Amino acid sequence: MTTRLAVERITISGPAGSLEAIVEDPGATGARYALVFHPHPLHGGTMENKVVTTVARALRDAGMPTLRFNFRGVGNSAGVFDAGIGETADAEAAASWCAARWAGRQPVIAGFSFGAYVALRLAQQRRAAHLITIAPPVVGFDFSGMAAPACPWLVVQGDADEVVDPQSVIAWVNRLEPRPQLVVMPGVGHFFHGRLHELRDTVIDAIRSD
Repeated sequence: MTTRLAVERITISGPAGSLEAIVEDPGATGARYALVFHPHPLHGGTMENKVVTTVARALRDAGMPTLRFNFRGVGNSAGVFDAGIGETADAEAAASWCAARWAGRQPVIAGFSFGAYVALRLAQQRRAAHLITIAPPVVGFDFSGMAAPACPWLVVQGDADEVVDPQSVIAWVNRLEPRPQLVVMPGVGHFFHGRLHELRDTVIDAIRSD
């Protein structure tokens, strides 16, 4: 029997005003829901980014309802870019909305590029069931002082990334304790062009191996 995907376009009350969001629920029972954060707002990042929608689809395929939203100042979300500080507050507001909607479930927190930075920041504040960071911008943003969360953590990085330096990401991961699961995808650029199916499979494999 095929479960019908329920899709809702909603507005969440955020600290800088309303946040435009999409909820997609496969209707499966489970212990988790997922939040997926988009890349840099000043460089065209939105909740419709292909990497973001691919990760959200993978998490739904693993049985989770998902929420993705536009950070402040993006699309119909109120506010202006705040270099990750305000966006983390936006993410916290979205997580609180999800916790009320799916009471008793734990969040899987995922993000791509700038969204990976916000995801790790949120995981410092809110206990996650799993953290997924894709192409984390460890050079452009301050990742120092952020502890590895007490949950399974997947880091995915393309070794041909033209935006985020792959060697910097690998060196950063190797300094973390406990060390996350690192998947380096050969020949993959920042936006995973032509390789999104492999990214999807990597995310599903990591989630199902919990």
